[in-house]
Amino acid sequence: MQSSTPFLGVERSITGQAWFARLDARGEAVAERLAQNQVASPILARILVGREVSHDDAARYLNPTLRDLLPDPARFTDMDQAARRIADAILTGEKIAIFGDYDVDGAASSALIARYCQHFGISAEIYIPDRIFEGYGPNVEAMQQLAARASLIITVDCGTNSAAPIAAAKTAGADVVVLDHHQQGGALPEGVPVVNPNREDDLSGEGHLCAAGVVFIALVAVSALLRGEGRKPPDLLSMLDIVALATIADVVPLKGVNRAFVVKGLSVARAGANAGIAALTRVSRIGEPLNPYHLGFMIGPRINAGGRIGDAALGARLLVTNDTIEADRIAMELDALNAERQAIEANMLVQALEEAEAEMARGDGPPVIIAAHDQWHPGVAGILASRLKERFQRPAFAIAFNLSGGGTGSGRSIPGFDLGKLVRNAVDAGLLIKGGGHAMAAGVTMEKAKLGELRAFFEENAAKAVALLASDRALIIDGALSAEGVRLELIDDLDKAGPYGTGNPAPVFVLPSHKIAHAQYFSAGHLRVTLASQRGLQIKTILFRAAGTILGDFMMKSIGLTVHLAGTISRNHWQGRQTAEFRVIDAAKA
Repeated sequence: MQSSTPFLGVERSITGQAWFARLDARGEAVAERLAQNQVASPILARILVGREVSHDDAARYLNPTLRDLLPDPARFTDMDQAARRIADAILTGEKIAIFGDYDVDGAASSALIARYCQHFGISAEIYIPDRIFEGYGPNVEAMQQLAARASLIITVDCGTNSAAPIAAAKTAGADVVVLDHHQQGGALPEGVPVVNPNREDDLSGEGHLCAAGVVFIALVAVSALLRGEGRKPPDLLSMLDIVALATIADVVPLKGVNRAFVVKGLSVARAGANAGIAALTRVSRIGEPLNPYHLGFMIGPRINAGGRIGDAALGARLLVTNDTIEADRIAMELDALNAERQAIEANMLVQALEEAEAEMARGDGPPVIIAAHDQWHPGVAGILASRLKERFQRPAFAIAFNLSGGGTGSGRSIPGFDLGKLVRNAVDAGLLIKGGGHAMAAGVTMEKAKLGELRAFFEENAAKAVALLASDRALIIDGALSAEGVRLELIDDLDKAGPYGTGNPAPVFVLPSHKIAHAQYFSAGHLRVTLASQRGLQIKTILFRAAGTILGDFMMKSIGLTVHLAGTISRNHWQGRQTAEFRVIDAAKA
């Protein structure tokens, strides 16, 4: 449905992208019919059609509900066995342990089950491994220790590729249930139910779920069984704030039930029902109704900070507690850890960029950037990889090696390139000790001696695909506006098709032929710009982390000139006032 003619004739923007309208002539006609039938406003109709929403589905899309979108738990392989085992443990008051990952999704998944068990008077033990000393996923020693204290261990956001540790737990006398969403990278654990929409034999079609989404659906199945036994389960809808947080923070596609999770979960979060989320909202100084940005870039990083450079279990404990004083204490500790993490990241990023720039200076640069250092903190590797990916628009890894020559790292990918598959292939080739993840993110453990071989392997196995994606780089435009059109009423209308994020991109608009009246850098390298329309109306806009970028340099050099600007529109709250704000993401010479 995308137009094949460059929008405004822009074949190569300042960031090297061609601009194309999201709708071709046929799409324009469909959108016009939607608007004529008063299903949506003309501009909202364009957004809906651009996201392949049909006329018949438009009303349901604009009001996503769990009743319509929640999948039948029975469609997931092993779900019946998993739900039955968890229900039996609750009915008989067994001791339950939860083994989770150290990121937001792992903390949220662990908290969901722990809060569910609280309702029945069961205090489930949460175990989050240390990122540095234990690494990702179950390990034999930890699982044996848990088996000595619990008869049921539930692994969340991990476990699919942990056959040996799970076998050790079973040998030690505990049953295990796996609730996960990571790609399968070998034989599944034997003799235990593994609920994972991304396992090779699962036909649910729900592979876009984060782990907390899988856990929520599993608890729906458990609730049905408990009702059948005359027991009243807790209100799962009241826990959707935790699911929304994980869905946003784990950057899974906002489609299907994930949209409903976030829409409904934000409503719960705004009411302050969860003491932990409310405390993080306060400590983050969020002075407006919570939105996906807050979950992904303010609350999520603070929960992650514990797993990166502090106590890995802090985030899970925060999301479980109902004690507001305890919640405030943990939130302040996480806030301090996050500030420490930011300082560590700033120093490491300078080194990572220097190494990556040197690599990129050789020809076209490597298809997958690998930055590595002997003195980096491994807990910040994922953030470094994300920064490198954003800067160079290609998959990137950051790896921290220790004095003994071992290293751990994280990778982040670009849309269209399956990083999890590349890592699994590297494990199979003997270049990584272990590794796994999903299409957009992966973790690795390796020996420094094999770094050169790994770079060569990535070159051989990723060069063609990454080059093809780079040659096809394009910015898809949803429409054109003038400065006069950037208004709160437009945002209210666009919000009906949200929330926006991965899989449901925020609408991108172009301000054609606007003059850059003023531009000035402020804190953290952000750039504040004043734009003037052809009719003279001025609006303020912002470019985040623009210092040292091609786009930031272009904007500063174009003060007084007329350019085409592409960006998104958002609501800005400041001192009790709301304004519409345009955020520039690309530009082209007019």
